[in-house]
Amino acid sequence: MGQAFVPGPSEPTTHLLIGRAVFETTIHPRVSETDAIGHINNTVVPVWFEAGRREFFEVFGPVDDFSQWRMIVASFTVDFEHELTYPAPVSVHTWVERIGNSSLALYEEMHQLGKRCAVGRTTYVNVSPTTKRPERISDEVRAALQPHMTPAAPHQEESE
Repeated sequence: MGQAFVPGPSEPTTHLLIGRAVFETTIHPRVSETDAIGHINNTVVPVWFEAGRREFFEVFGPVDDFSQWRMIVASFTVDFEHELTYPAPVSVHTWVERIGNSSLALYEEMHQLGKRCAVGRTTYVNVSPTTKRPERISDEVRAALQPHMTPAAPHQEESE
C-alpha cells in the first residue's frame, strides 16, 4: 500500500480549482517565517506569492530548465490588509489580470482563516531564452491563459 504525500511545513501544494479558473496554492507557515511580534514577516509574503505562480509558469515551458526560462519580473506590489500568523495554512489565489503584447499582469490574493490578508500585483515580461529580449506572447500561451483571467473587479471585493 502506497503512502499519501504530505507536504512539509512550507511546501506549497498547487492545484487548479475546477470551474473557478484560479491557480490556488496552500502554504504551511513555519515558525522561522514569523517576526518578533508573531506575525508572518512582510518579506515572506512576496515569496509566497511567487510559490502561488508555479502552475502559471508551466504554461510558458519547463519550470526546471532555467536555460528556457521566459518570464522576468518587471514590477510587483503588495498591499497588506490583515495580519498573517503561524500556524494556520495560507491560501494563495493567482489570476491573469491583463495580457499585453510581450507582458502580462497577475492579480494575487492571500487568504488565512477566511480573511483576505494581502493583495499582490506582478507584471512579467516574456523574453526570448536566447536573445534575452522581450518577445510577443504566443497565441498558444494566450489561449492557455485565457481561462485564468481575473474575475470581474476582484480588487473591489472587501475582506472581513
